[in-house]
Amino acid sequence: MEIRTLIREMSIANPLWGAPRIHGELLKLGIDVSQTTVAKYMSRPRRPPSQGWKTFLRNHADGIVAMDLFVVPTILFKLLYGLVVMSHDRRKILHLSTTAHPTAAWIARQLNEAVGWDRAPRSIIRDRDGAYGEVFKRRLRAMGIRDRSIAPQSPWQNGTCERLIGSIRRDCLDHVVIFGERHLRHVLQSYAHYHNQVRTHLSLGKDAPVSRAVRSAGRILPIPLLGGLHHHYVRI
Repeated sequence: MEIRTLIREMSIANPLWGAPRIHGELLKLGIDVSQTTVAKYMSRPRRPPSQGWKTFLRNHADGIVAMDLFVVPTILFKLLYGLVVMSHDRRKILHLSTTAHPTAAWIARQLNEAVGWDRAPRSIIRDRDGAYGEVFKRRLRAMGIRDRSIAPQSPWQNGTCERLIGSIRRDCLDHVVIFGERHLRHVLQSYAHYHNQVRTHLSLGKDAPVSRAVRSAGRILPIPLLGGLHHHYVRI
């Protein structure tokens, strides 16, 4: 019974291993069973032993940038579009801008502003919005970035960026009346500073994307941000 359990545990822990590989490991452990017996008691995976999407994101987070568009109505019910570009490893906002007409050329220019002065990421995750036209795809190829568009109707595959947009709405836009494109751009830039420099994140061990030093001496002073919606607490 112990050998059966061991075979099953080894096959679950090493989904890329077949019966010959597990049989070889057992022989090295001094367990003399036939390869047929190994194949009989191996766990049968329900899905192919390939790297899943979540595993890909976790293993390559330091080289992945995600981007997405979102809609913001103004006080006159005009629709503006925000574009966020973020890094996966530290959840840092690389670029946050707005436009009334999100063309492929405009999106390509925003991407260049987001990563143009730094080492280009290996991959970029985006949805299949028609705004990402041929001009944008050519820019990706020129920068040597792999285009990893998500599957149709699968926003969860770009979940980190979707959660960020949700935070932008809950923390800021749901509490502000937007007057126009210039006003929205100012609000988004202020939020990007708050998100990167101040806001703590559970996924970062309750640190900010730009790591904040711990200070334990001095008087605590609250600094209002985003019109008083949030505060930055510092010691002086």
